[in-house]
Amino acid sequence: MPLPPYQEQFPVGSRVRVKARFFLEQFQRGWKYHHPISADQVDAAGRTDTVKGVGFYHGGDVLYQLSQIPGTWHEVCLESAT
Repeated sequence: MPLPPYQEQFPVGSRVRVKARFFLEQFQRGWKYHHPISADQVDAAGRTDTVKGVGFYHGGDVLYQLSQIPGTWHEVCLESAT
């Protein structure tokens, strides 16, 4: 079931895993809007980290900052690591 707008799936302090390289490469090629992911973010595939911050792009897209892995992360690029 989809979350309501402006509701994050991973609150601050959650352990998350960056999705697989194949997924990130597809996302990188197909995403044409705000906050594109970088090659360095694709290289972080499979790593785990803790959510440090959560923000929302206009329209409700959830964006994350992680504690150790740099970049702005789209929710769809992360999964639960618990």
